[in-house]
Amino acid sequence: MRIDGLQYANWSEKIFRQMRQGGVDAVHVTIAYHETFRETVLNFEKWNRWFEQYPDLIMKGLSARDIDTARDTGRTAVFFGFQNPSPIEDDIGLVEILHTLGARFMQLTYNNQSLLATGCYEAEDTGITRMGRQVIKEMNRVGLVVDMSHSADRSTIEAAEISERPIAITHANPYEWSPALRNKKPEVIRAVTENGGMLGFSVYPHHLKDKSDCTLESFCEMIARTADTYGAEHLGIGTDLCQDQPDSIVEWMRVGRWSKEIDYGEGSASAPGFPSMPTWFEDNRHFGNIENGLRATGLSDDDVAGIMGGNWYRFFKDNFSSMG
Repeated sequence: MRIDGLQYANWSEKIFRQMRQGGVDAVHVTIAYHETFRETVLNFEKWNRWFEQYPDLIMKGLSARDIDTARDTGRTAVFFGFQNPSPIEDDIGLVEILHTLGARFMQLTYNNQSLLATGCYEAEDTGITRMGRQVIKEMNRVGLVVDMSHSADRSTIEAAEISERPIAITHANPYEWSPALRNKKPEVIRAVTENGGMLGFSVYPHHLKDKSDCTLESFCEMIARTADTYGAEHLGIGTDLCQDQPDSIVEWMRVGRWSKEIDYGEGSASAPGFPSMPTWFEDNRHFGNIENGLRATGLSDDDVAGIMGGNWYRFFKDNFSSMG
C-alpha cells in the first residue's frame, strides 16, 4: 500500500496515470491555499469533473474504505485538504459544511498568523487562539484532521495537546536534519507523535538536506533515525510534490492576498520559482525508490510497509469519521 500525505500538483491525465504507474493507492491533495469558501467550492467542482472524466484512474476518497475500493479496482483514492483555514472564513459553522463536501484535512495556518494559530514565519508565536480552540473542538467532532505543517512551534504543541484526536504534520522533515523554518524541532515532533499523531516526510527540496542535491540514502537514513526516536508507527510520506506547476503558483502560495511584495519564503531572490526535484523523486512513478531506500536502511518489512502507506491508512480509518 502506498499513500502520499500531501501533493499540490497541476493535475492532468498524465499525472493521474503516473500515480497508477507508481502504485499510489491514495493521495491527500491540497484544494485551497488562500481561497474563500466559495472559491474552495469551485475547486471541489473541478475535482468532481475530473472524477467523471477519469473514472478508471481516480475516485473520491472520504474514508479508509475508499482506499480498499481503489486498490480493488486499480485506482487512486483522492482525499481533500486545505493548507490554510481561509475556506472557513470567520464562521465555525463552515467546518461541518466543508467536511460534508469532502474535506478531510485543514491546516490551522499557512506561513502567517491566522484567526486560529501562528504560522511558522511569524516572529512571535502566541499559540492557539480563542477561536482556534473552538475550531479544533469542532474539527474533532466532525472528523476534519488538524494539520500543523506550516504552523509555529508553540501553536503546534498546543494543538497536539488541545485536540481530542491525533493531529498531523502532513509534509515536513526534522529540523535537526535540515534547518528550515518549515521543518520541525524535536519537541514539536514529540508532542505530535506522543499524542498519536502522524509526521509525513517531505521531498520538497527546501525541506531537504542539501536541497535538490539531497541523496536518497540521506533521506531514507533520516527517516530510519526518526523511527528510532519517535516510533515508526507514527511516520508516513507526504511528498509535497508540486509537479508541473508554473512558477506563478509558488508566488500565489507564498503571497496570497496579504502583500503587494513578492515573499520568497523558503526560496531566495536568485531562485524565486519552484526548485528542481531530486533525481530519485521527480514524479509519482518514483515511490519505489523511496521504498527500496527504506529497506536498505535496515528497517523491518513491517516498518517500511507502515511508512509507505499502512500508517496513513490506520490514521485515516480512525480520524475521518464523526465522534458522534
